[in-house]
Amino acid sequence: MNSKITLYAAYAAIVETVLSQLASEGVLPADVSFANVTVEPPRDPSHGDLATNAAMVLAKQAKTNPRALAEQIAAKLAAQDSITSAEIAGPGFINLRLDPAAWLTELAAIAEMADDYGRSDMGAGRIVNVEYVSANPTGPMHMGHCRGAVVGDALSSLLEFAGHTVTREYYINDAGGQVDTLARSAHLRYREALGEDIGEIPEGLYPGAYLKPVGESLVKEFGDKHAAEDEADWLPIFRAEAVTRMMELIKSDLALLGIHHDVFSSEAALHAAGKPDEAEAWLRANDFVYDGVLEAPKGKAPPEDWEPVELPLFRSTRFGDDQDRPIKKSNGAWTYFGADLAYHMQKAAHADELIDIWGADHAGTVKRIKAAVAALSEGQGRPMPFDVKLVQMVQLMRGGEPVKMSKRSGNFITIADMIEEVGKDVVRFTMLTRKPEAQMEFDFAKVVEASKDNPVFYVQYAHARIRSTMRKAAEAGFAPSADALAQLGEEEIALIRNAAQFPRIIEAAAKAREAHRVAFYLYDLAADLHAFWNLGNDNPQKRFIVEQDKGLTEARLFLGQAIGQVIRNGLAVLGVEAVESM
Repeated sequence: MNSKITLYAAYAAIVETVLSQLASEGVLPADVSFANVTVEPPRDPSHGDLATNAAMVLAKQAKTNPRALAEQIAAKLAAQDSITSAEIAGPGFINLRLDPAAWLTELAAIAEMADDYGRSDMGAGRIVNVEYVSANPTGPMHMGHCRGAVVGDALSSLLEFAGHTVTREYYINDAGGQVDTLARSAHLRYREALGEDIGEIPEGLYPGAYLKPVGESLVKEFGDKHAAEDEADWLPIFRAEAVTRMMELIKSDLALLGIHHDVFSSEAALHAAGKPDEAEAWLRANDFVYDGVLEAPKGKAPPEDWEPVELPLFRSTRFGDDQDRPIKKSNGAWTYFGADLAYHMQKAAHADELIDIWGADHAGTVKRIKAAVAALSEGQGRPMPFDVKLVQMVQLMRGGEPVKMSKRSGNFITIADMIEEVGKDVVRFTMLTRKPEAQMEFDFAKVVEASKDNPVFYVQYAHARIRSTMRKAAEAGFAPSADALAQLGEEEIALIRNAAQFPRIIEAAAKAREAHRVAFYLYDLAADLHAFWNLGNDNPQKRFIVEQDKGLTEARLFLGQAIGQVIRNGLAVLGVEAVESM
C-alpha cells in the first residue's frame, strides 16, 4: 500500500500533537486518551474546512469547561502553517480553515496513490469471517438471495480495502428434510430422462424445470441403475449428487454477480465429523449446557399433547436471550440451533471476528446465536466480536407493477434472469442504494433509466464524462498536469474537499460494517462533479477545456482525473465497473 498520509489523517495527527503538547504542559492529564477525538468536515461547510470535538470530549478530564479548553487548543492549531484560522463554535467545537494549498496537496496525493487512495491499514490484518448467501441448495439463485449476496460481498471487499483479512464463507444447508425433497425431485426427473412419463409433479416436490438437466446428467452417470430401486437404496446417492449439481449451479449464478466464496462448509459434513458432539462436550465442560425442562408455551394453554421433557439446554439467558435453548430434540436429533452453534464454533476457530448476513425472516434467531458466540468468547477467554446483518427482501416491480415469484412453483426470477436483462453492475449498485434493513423495490424499468434518479447511471455517467473529457483533451493536445494547480478556484476546491473525504468514508463504513455508505458517498461525489460540469454550460471559462488557457485546462484535467480515480476506487469496493463511455 502507498504509505502517503491523506488529509484527514494528517490533520488528525496535527490535532493529536497539539493535545500531547497540552498534556506535557499540564493542561491535560499525562495519561489522557485521545480515542474519542475526531477530525471531520463541519456540518455546515460555511463554518470551515475541518472541525474537531477535542475540547468537548477532553474537558472533563482537564477539569475545565469545553470553551476554556477549546481556546488553548485553537491557539496552538492556529499557529500551524497550513491552518489559516481556528474558531470556536457553540459549546466548544473548533472549526478550522485551511490554506488552499492543503487541498491541492491532497489532489496530488490522489494522483500519486491512484488505486490505493482510500486504502487503509485500520483492520491491521484481523481475520474476519463473513458468511453470506448460504441458500438451501435446492435450486438456482433467485432475487430472494440477491440482496444479501451483494451486501455480504461488498462488505467483504470494503473490509479488505480497510486492512482486514477476510474469509468469504457459504454454509451449505444440506442436512435437512429439504435435501431429501430435492433428491426425490431429482429422481423423478431422472426417471423422466429415461423416458418415463412422470405426469404432473406431485405436491411437495420441487417442480422447477432447472432439475431436468440434473436428471439427464444422472442418466449419463448411472444409466437406469437406480430407476427401479427402493428409495432407501437410491436416496443417499441422489441426495449427494443433487446437492453437488445444485451447488455448481449456485456458484455459476453467483459468478455472474462477481461473487466467489473462499470456503463452502457443509452442514452434513459438520454432522459427519461429530462437530455438534464436540461442541456439546465443550459447552458442558464450561457449564454452558445443562439438562433441564423447557417451560410450557407462554400466553396460551399448552397443546394437549405437550408434556415436559428433559433436554440439553444452552444457557442463552445468561447472555441476554429470552429463554434457554435446546440443542437437541426429544428424539436425540440435533436442533437447528445446536448444529448452528457447532458451526459458529468451527468458524471461530479460524477467525478474529464473525459476521453473518441473514434474511430479515431470521430475526428471531439472532439473540440465541449471539448468546452462543458470547459463550464461546467467555469460555475461550478471548473476545470474538460477532455481528448479524439482517437484510430485507426485495420487491420486484416492472413498470410499477409487482412481479410475482414462487420458488415452490418453479415460477421465479433468477439472478441469471436479472443480470441478462439489466446487467451485473445495475443489480449490484442498486442493491446498495438502501440500508440493508430498509425495504426495497427493484423496478426493471427504473433501474435502467438514464436519469439523476437512477443512482448507478448517475455515478457511472460521472466517470464516463470524465473519461470522455480526457479523450477530447488528448485530441486537442492537452494532458493532466499539476504545474498550474494554483489557478484552481473555490468551485474546484469544493470538489476536492468532497473527494478528500473518501479515505475517512472507507474507514467509517468499515468500522460500522456498512458498505452502502460508500454507494451513498459516490452518489454525492457524482452530484458535485455534475454540478461543476454544468457551470460550463453558461460560462465557457468554467469548462474543463479552456482552449486559450493551457495551464488552467491541464489543472482542471488533473482535478477531473483525480475525481475519476476516487469514483473508480469506490466502485471497485462495491464490485461495480467504472465505465469508459455511455
